[in-house]
Amino acid sequence: METIILSPPVAFIAFLAIGYGIYRLGGAIAAPGKPHPGKRATYACGEDIPAQRVAPSYGAFLYLALLFAILHLAALVVATAPRDGASAWLATIYLAGIGVSVYALMGMQRPTD
Repeated sequence: METIILSPPVAFIAFLAIGYGIYRLGGAIAAPGKPHPGKRATYACGEDIPAQRVAPSYGAFLYLALLFAILHLAALVVATAPRDGASAWLATIYLAGIGVSVYALMGMQRPTD
């Protein structure tokens, strides 16, 4: 019985039910909102601006996301490598390659939008 309760599908369903119960309880005890026309209007520092001027560009975010992906994968590969002598040298060479790719990534021209 204990192995069935602790199995991942049953635990997932149990935590999903607990989370839904907390969500419903929070909705029941929360103060009711009143509709207002300015509630969903765009706002930036006290001035009304058209929505097309604040459309975000994710070009600069791409470089940071790629940098974190490279570094996290490098940490995963090195952390799971065996601890013998040959693997240590291969991990060092791999980290040197990662360093070169991070250096190249940091030197790239970033869009300024």
